[in-house]
Amino acid sequence: MDSASSVAVRELPLFPLPELVLFPGRHLPLHIFEFRYRIMMNTILQSDRRFGVLMIDPESGEISKVGCCAEIVHFQRLPDDRMKILTMGQQRFRVLDYVREKPYRVGLVEWVEDEAAEQDLVPLASEVDQLLRDVVHLSSKLTSQDIEFPESVPELPLELSYWIASTLHGVSREQQQLLEMQNTAQRLEREADILTSTRNHLAARTALKDVLPE
Repeated sequence: MDSASSVAVRELPLFPLPELVLFPGRHLPLHIFEFRYRIMMNTILQSDRRFGVLMIDPESGEISKVGCCAEIVHFQRLPDDRMKILTMGQQRFRVLDYVREKPYRVGLVEWVEDEAAEQDLVPLASEVDQLLRDVVHLSSKLTSQDIEFPESVPELPLELSYWIASTLHGVSREQQQLLEMQNTAQRLEREADILTSTRNHLAARTALKDVLPE
């Protein structure tokens, strides 16, 4: 166990989902209809309302070893014992072993935290924030739609790194890599690379649109 992992180990019900990566601080709504997960949710609601979300790789079908704990913050029972739940991402975890597989998976997990920062991350976080603003502005200009910059964007570097990662679409493998990183600076630097590439692509398309208007 490395120094960035907590020594705390616990059993955690697990909910694997295809191509979905949950990050700390982010909401995840779910519609529970499979029998095994209805059992799981009813059990969880009688305890601490927490379970683990793990991504299923779209190509290999393998379940990731690192995921994010979700806490049920609201639920609604539907006919046939189906359920709509709203969860909030809590801390990350790593699966050490499976305790059982039926009726649903339960894993023995350890909590995962980022290493202590060795540098001031505020300048890097500010750079990433500005890149995101540039992307939103260019997207708005390209689509001729008024896209407002979200007010909920966190300011703290760690929370910002999770928020940015959660907004990426169609790149679940990249998101999984960002979730597994245990260095906030490295996560922000990778996000800066992604946003810079996106910004440059949008800037080129916007310039072309200005030259060749519809």
